[in-house]
Amino acid sequence: MPMRKLGRRTDVRKMLLRNQVTSFLHAERFVTTEAKAKEVSAIAEQLITMAREDNLNTRRQAAAYLLDEDVLRKLFVNIAPKYKDRQGGYTRVVRLGQRRGDAAPMAVLELV
Repeated sequence: MPMRKLGRRTDVRKMLLRNQVTSFLHAERFVTTEAKAKEVSAIAEQLITMAREDNLNTRRQAAAYLLDEDVLRKLFVNIAPKYKDRQGGYTRVVRLGQRRGDAAPMAVLELV
């Protein structure tokens, strides 16, 4: 699956996505552009799937990606157990329309 470039250099794009995934898991609901929401959704789904199997290796892998220890704890203690019996599809992207100013398509990303 090719990653969207989002009009940014690789290092800036990777840090942007890490920041947005961390913020999304902290707030559990997030308003951003549609392209960013789809990318953040894919990464968050992978992290939640990884967190469902709670062991030292998965905690270290998630900690290497997330920027906040409180969010890491929340992912393993609160979020992942809710989706223990679910086969996937932990997030939902709802389109909001266009942003005033630059007409960028906006979306809400939320946990199901």
